[in-house]
Amino acid sequence: MVRIGVIVGSTRPGRKADAVARWVTDVAAKRSDATVELVDIADYDLPHFDEMLPPSMAPSRRPAVRRWATTVASFDGFVFVTPEYNHSIPGALKDAVDFLFKEWQHAAAGLVSYGVHGGTRAAEHLRLVLGQLGVADVRSQVALSLTTDFVNFRDFRPAAHQEQALGTVLDEVVAWAGALRTLRRG
Repeated sequence: MVRIGVIVGSTRPGRKADAVARWVTDVAAKRSDATVELVDIADYDLPHFDEMLPPSMAPSRRPAVRRWATTVASFDGFVFVTPEYNHSIPGALKDAVDFLFKEWQHAAAGLVSYGVHGGTRAAEHLRLVLGQLGVADVRSQVALSLTTDFVNFRDFRPAAHQEQALGTVLDEVVAWAGALRTLRRG
């Protein structure tokens, strides 16, 4: 059975990513074809990326980064939950992605974004970054609107159709994660 990590992509106080990620995890937990685990980057206390060499040449020796690397390497695929900040992803998510290289290779990824316009620009930026790392991102995505999927821009209450959209993302991530598993474990 494939292992899917649902990554909480924000560490900001008052963030909404943790509520959205719990929703993703709860929906995914109903599946019988994958095991799913919530992974909160805030729990890793990662610094800003400032390594002398890129991770493809020299993996970090920092204990927090090594613990993060072990977690990422244990999954076959991911669902990234990201807000949109100024047409991009949060710096903490970018740093968490940038600290690793081989741990991302040949993994599958789905995207759940949110923002005034559904976080679509953040999702597009994240796709570019993940592609450079050899992550196979799936076509479908969930784009949550702060005006229709949150009450008063604060309390997460997804519209009914969003669970179906998430089901499609999960179907694709699980299928791709299974297909890539041999490469990932090899």
